[in-house]
Amino acid sequence: MRSGNPTLNDNTFLDVGSGQLRSAGAGGVMTLEGTVNKTSVLLALVLLGAFFCWSQYDGPESVSKVMPLAIFGAIGGLVLALVTVFKKTWAPVTAPLYAVVEGLFVGGISAIFEAKYPGIVMQAAGLTFATMAAMLIAYRSGLIKATENFKLGVVAATGGIFLIYLANFVAGFFGYEFGLIHDSGWMGIGFSLVVVTVAALNLVLDFDFIESGVEAGAPKYMEWYGAFGLVVTLVWLYIEMLRLLSKLQSRD
Repeated sequence: MRSGNPTLNDNTFLDVGSGQLRSAGAGGVMTLEGTVNKTSVLLALVLLGAFFCWSQYDGPESVSKVMPLAIFGAIGGLVLALVTVFKKTWAPVTAPLYAVVEGLFVGGISAIFEAKYPGIVMQAAGLTFATMAAMLIAYRSGLIKATENFKLGVVAATGGIFLIYLANFVAGFFGYEFGLIHDSGWMGIGFSLVVVTVAALNLVLDFDFIESGVEAGAPKYMEWYGAFGLVVTLVWLYIEMLRLLSKLQSRD
């Protein structure tokens, strides 16, 4: 079992000490319905946090008011995500907290893009959920099969994108930035299209991985962890949709 999503990797359903499948214990086993329900809860919490941050936005001149919330959300979301990854049994608590805090970041980033490109947020949100639906249909119908080569290709592409973003982040401290990431030319748009495609394909891997956990009889708390991993991918996809649409609109 393999996923490009760093929160859902080969060891997600394994016990760190023994290397064997985690025992479900008395808490029950992971189910697909339970994971879907918990994903819905986490998405609702992300929207709740985003709407709270968005409520502070009152036009382009008020962007500075949402920046502190966005920064807090970014840092808090990263910390809670790392805690969840390394302490999966805490997912029933940390995953909802992550969703609320990450919602602040999503709301802040949305306000920043909306201030410069009115209407872009609704477009990005619609495209994100439409992409998720399309990937789910393609996966369930067998149109896209999560073969081992497919998984390895998506994992490699995801890792490459992460390294590019990391290098750009480090270069920023020295006053440089990669034009490929920020440029609104055809090269920049092409790069964003590739990133959006890879993020969308990660959804297929997440669906497959969660289904594998259900079939393996993973413990009940893994429903929260599986939902958490899926939300991480959706947030990434949404941010990349915003970036792509902003590049396209800046050319008008």
